[in-house]
Amino acid sequence: MSEHTIKATSRAVEGKGASRRLRHAASIPAIVYGGKSAPQAIQLDHEKIWLAQQNEWFYSSILNLDIDGKVESVLLRDMQRHPFKQIIMHLDFQRVDANQALKAAVPLHFLNQDSSPAGKAADVVITHELNEVTVSCLPKDLPEFIEVDLGALKSGDVIHLSQIKLPKGVELPELKLGKEHDVAVVIAKPGRVEAEGAAEGEAAE
Repeated sequence: MSEHTIKATSRAVEGKGASRRLRHAASIPAIVYGGKSAPQAIQLDHEKIWLAQQNEWFYSSILNLDIDGKVESVLLRDMQRHPFKQIIMHLDFQRVDANQALKAAVPLHFLNQDSSPAGKAADVVITHELNEVTVSCLPKDLPEFIEVDLGALKSGDVIHLSQIKLPKGVELPELKLGKEHDVAVVIAKPGRVEAEGAAEGEAAE
């Protein structure tokens, strides 16, 4: 797992007015909470965070948050954006305990789709029903992403949550809730059959 460090500074003044002044100064107000320490108000450089948040790891990795030289392990839990400007309004970070399991959303990376039998077939429609999954694991085992190999995908195949190959130490809490939670992740539908069925339905009407 790669390490990513985000620099921040503590802030004593809170409230809407203080947050507005920070944004005008190209800084982002944020909060760090959780663990045995009290919540702490911080601020971050907007330009650096704007660049960092364009990377997948910013949302799904354990981050080293350097606050005035003191480093804490955190996860991004919430990001508030301006409705139409390219401005990050506020960030929430949660402290993580190295010895305590956590839950986090992890993106899925689909491999070899184009080279699969379904991918090569002109009459097959492949849909990704999920683009991320919620995992449970210790912080050290948290993957930045999970790969789903579609190399053997054929027309009519359905890949379910339980078929995803997970890294060591990683679980999917959803699967513990019952068979009905073993949802489809990828579906390869025969497109031509669907189209013919739709046409026949229209003709019947």
